[in-house]
Amino acid sequence: MALRNIREIGDEILLKKCKEVTQMTDRTRELIADMFDTMYEADGVGLAAPQVGILKRIFVIDTTGEDPHVFINPEILETSGEQCGTEGCLSVPGKRGMVTRPNYVKVKALDENMKEFVLEGEELLARAILHENDHLNGILYTTKVEGELEDVVAEPIEEEK
Repeated sequence: MALRNIREIGDEILLKKCKEVTQMTDRTRELIADMFDTMYEADGVGLAAPQVGILKRIFVIDTTGEDPHVFINPEILETSGEQCGTEGCLSVPGKRGMVTRPNYVKVKALDENMKEFVLEGEELLARAILHENDHLNGILYTTKVEGELEDVVAEPIEEEK
């Protein structure tokens, strides 16, 4: 598998609506594998196809590091509740901001075998699904930030003695 370049804010592709995936191909399988590799390498919890320059309705998520999910042609069926928290994005490096989103989401999508599934998520999983789904519609989280974007301050790395 390969790492792909993550497109950053200012790149017009991030503002475009993605096209539905009608069939699984070897190229799409490779894209999905590359998206996982790229997301893990960048320490992200989600990555959408337009973030690597591909206008397909696909995103990947792994909020725990042990529970990867592929979402193809996702459809949000239901949301409820509310959570306000800090969000960042691999396409907006070094920044974060407060965003209010539903605390619960129910989503229908296809997996990498083009089999339909329904997944319910709360808290971080709900936030990640909704954030990545926005990417497929050309929406960046920066349009939902309450207040100003903040600079992410890197934590100092303590050396072992």
